Amino acid sequence: MQKGSDRLFKAIVVGVSTGGVSALKIVLRALAADFPIPILVVAHIAPDSDDSLALLLNTLCAIRVKEADELEATVPGTVYLAPANYHLLVERDGHLALSVDSPVNFARPSVDVLFESAAEVYGPALIGIIMTGAGFDGSKGLLKIKSSGGVAIVQDPADAEMDSMPESALQLLKADHVVRLKEIPGLLSRLAEEKQ
Repeated sequence: MQKGSDRLFKAIVVGVSTGGVSALKIVLRALAADFPIPILVVAHIAPDSDDSLALLLNTLCAIRVKEADELEATVPGTVYLAPANYHLLVERDGHLALSVDSPVNFARPSVDVLFESAAEVYGPALIGIIMTGAGFDGSKGLLKIKSSGGVAIVQDPADAEMDSMPESALQLLKADHVVRLKEIPGLLSRLAEEKQ
């Protein structure tokens, strides 16, 4: 967790599934290298995937993109992707943790696992985003972010390659923002400037 920052938001968590690679390219490529908030991402990928998604996004984006490491401290200007077949969590001290606990919502990594652990740590200083995907992973986690005082953003289902995850989230909670994919970077940049 960032210390000494007067920014209102301390972390952003993102969940994607089917169509997620394209969605992440659009959002992350539009962010500046000095984007001031760490971004933690769970993308549903095959269990035997390597780190090629992180490497690809890192070559395309100004912001740094990498796979998350066990007990890593987060820093601004960096996107942390959950490695294949590991849940990504945020520990009480803000460091990242990886887990091989059972799949949640048929997924490991699970969006809900990341969102719920981050909500407990960051409370109202957290932004959660659900984008394109099949299934319902992330809905309960986004509800927890919202109920902890954080900001809930959902990609407009009509704009999503696969609308199940956004639709599921909107059935469970009233999102603060329902936006098209291309509008997310500008929204994040505005939120990032908000002060406490």
